[in-house]
Amino acid sequence: MKKVVSLLLALIMAFSLVACGDKKNNDEPNNTDKTDTVPYKIGIVTGSVSQSEDDRRGAEAFQKEYGEDMVQLAIYPDNFTEETETTIQSIVNLSADPLMKAIIVNQAVPGTTEAFRKIKEARPDIICIAGESHEDLPEIGSAADLVCNNDFVSRGYLIIRTAHELGCDTFVHISFPRHMAYETMSRRVAIMQAACEEFGMQFVLETAPDPTSDVGVSGAQAYILEKVPEWVGKYGQNAAYFCTNDAHTEPLLKQLLEYGGYFIEADLPSPLMGYPGALGLDLTEEAGDFEKILTKVESAIVEKGGADHFGTWAYSYGYTLSAGLAQHAKNVIDGTADLTDMDDVASALQKYSPKAEWNGAGYTNATTGVKSDNVFLIYQDTYIMGNPGHFMGNADVEIPEKYFTIS
Repeated sequence: MKKVVSLLLALIMAFSLVACGDKKNNDEPNNTDKTDTVPYKIGIVTGSVSQSEDDRRGAEAFQKEYGEDMVQLAIYPDNFTEETETTIQSIVNLSADPLMKAIIVNQAVPGTTEAFRKIKEARPDIICIAGESHEDLPEIGSAADLVCNNDFVSRGYLIIRTAHELGCDTFVHISFPRHMAYETMSRRVAIMQAACEEFGMQFVLETAPDPTSDVGVSGAQAYILEKVPEWVGKYGQNAAYFCTNDAHTEPLLKQLLEYGGYFIEADLPSPLMGYPGALGLDLTEEAGDFEKILTKVESAIVEKGGADHFGTWAYSYGYTLSAGLAQHAKNVIDGTADLTDMDDVASALQKYSPKAEWNGAGYTNATTGVKSDNVFLIYQDTYIMGNPGHFMGNADVEIPEKYFTIS
């Protein structure tokens, strides 16, 4: 009997030691290399904060949400037009990580197409997504798995339609030759001009200095500050203005608030695009919260007498595109979304713009009439600031078919 009891005690002690060992292992922190715990990685390439703050902040927000182990960020050069090789290498370097499964470039500046081709040669498994391409859409579409640009076709029509609904009789388009060489911008100008004819509005082209030229950003902005009073005197206070360059936006808004005029939305719309500087606002406390940002900007607009004259997208396009396209890539990798399903893309964007509506369509080549399967043109509803402000319902407006083939 004593032998049996001893044997039982021995067995109990043995099981206890095993159980304690298991518990110890379960309670200990996982000391395995974090890389091993991440099933895959997503890379996001943007411009710097000084050049493309919203794009960069969106990338940082996505990284904060999912962690630095899963999300890697990179920056292309500020002077990307002169440093194409550096841009290409900045993008390609991300593909060296064996866990990298998707790379998003926003904005897809010159060099992105070549970078994607190099990546696909070595790593065809990596999903390559371009946001707001500066390169011809058919060209980058041949290298990227997915391209999303602001809908220059629909917006070309809708911006004019909105201006007309607000009572504008003239539309002034401000740009320079480099931008007008882009297919997206040259087609949008043609669409805007055709829409002005439809709505009985005068269409005017004005040229301003390119900030990447010798005059620099300061020279280009000084030109806008000087010319706006002259333009308002010439075209009247019922004219709406639009510029294709971010650097022109702040001085344009500042002078329109002073001298009168309308501004429907920026080329790349955001409450942060030009408004904080033009209004002298400090938005440090509101950083990252676009509903609070919009509220503060709108209050300042109303206070300066600009109600119902100034608009934007309620949520930053650049911020939403960086974060939203990365989220879409993650959804695709996780098997919960299809890469080229417009509804799935819109759903990912909606996550970062919950109160705004989106719409879009596949890109149609104006020359061939062929509609692309992997190049999407997207847009958010326009918000006009006032007391109260209101959405224009543009996401629900049907664009006349003729505008999709204007070139």
